[in-house]
Amino acid sequence: MPAPAPAADAGGADHAPVAVLGECVADAFVRPPATDPGTPAIGLDVLPGGGPANTAVALARLATPTRFLGRVSEDVFGRLFRDHLATSGVDLSRTVTASEPSTLAVADLDDDGRADYSFHAENTADFQWTAQELSAAADGPLSCLHTGSLALVRPPGGEAIESLLADVRNRATVSIDPNVRPLLVDPGVYRRALPRWCAAADILRLSDDDLAHLAPEGTTPEEAADTFHADGARLVVVTLGADGVFASLDGERLHTPAPPVTVVDSVGAGDSFMAGFLHSLHGAHALGGRLDALRAEQVAAALEFGARVAAAVCAVRGANPPWAGEL
Repeated sequence: MPAPAPAADAGGADHAPVAVLGECVADAFVRPPATDPGTPAIGLDVLPGGGPANTAVALARLATPTRFLGRVSEDVFGRLFRDHLATSGVDLSRTVTASEPSTLAVADLDDDGRADYSFHAENTADFQWTAQELSAAADGPLSCLHTGSLALVRPPGGEAIESLLADVRNRATVSIDPNVRPLLVDPGVYRRALPRWCAAADILRLSDDDLAHLAPEGTTPEEAADTFHADGARLVVVTLGADGVFASLDGERLHTPAPPVTVVDSVGAGDSFMAGFLHSLHGAHALGGRLDALRAEQVAAALEFGARVAAAVCAVRGANPPWAGEL
């Protein structure tokens, strides 16, 4: 295994870490039914996952200084999460050790590698944030705070995270990935919150599936981006699966095709795309503020690199992002 990424440098926005705030989820993948007599009909392979945790792992493996801000359980899954994050080079110094259980998702893959999830997330550790915990976790220099997914919408912690974003905007770029989970949270909750998130975010990333839940039927990525710009987000990115990635920087449109890949499954692909995208912007010294100096060619390079990272994840089972040397 490659060496973990170096520890974060606390000096200046160019060198300050990217912080990723959100949940860890134990992804239990259903194995094909066993045929041996006396063996249970269904088996499970449990892997560490969760959108924000996947992004943190992928960022750190790319050698971007990365800090994970999460509430991690003391149970067996929590130990799995900590080991996975730490061996990938993620800074865990600001994680909260929680007494509540871990969040579990059972994933059943279809023939195209797309996952159908059932979630077990009631009263779990990830969503119990207090304002005091968040203030301590996010203290200090940061180049970017990336958040979203379930932690931003599930009570009681979601409201506290939204409040944190206003403070963080004074010193770091804010990136949000809604990562809509309609089985757990009514999409209407996301739709009502989205204008607030755009006002808080410099970067908004959605998948095409997210867009289908959040925008009126037939809305194009271009039309959606114009709405999100009007609400405050300067850089809008929409991942389109095999059709590549669309982005709009203050209304300037860009598109990057998806690299050819034999898909094993798409678990963690969007999370890893976002890691590659932020890694590229961090390396270009574009993070740390309101993206005022960001140029379209830097966005194009970040889209291309993010798409490469996502393709590498699609080529393997589960959310297992590549190390920098493997790209």
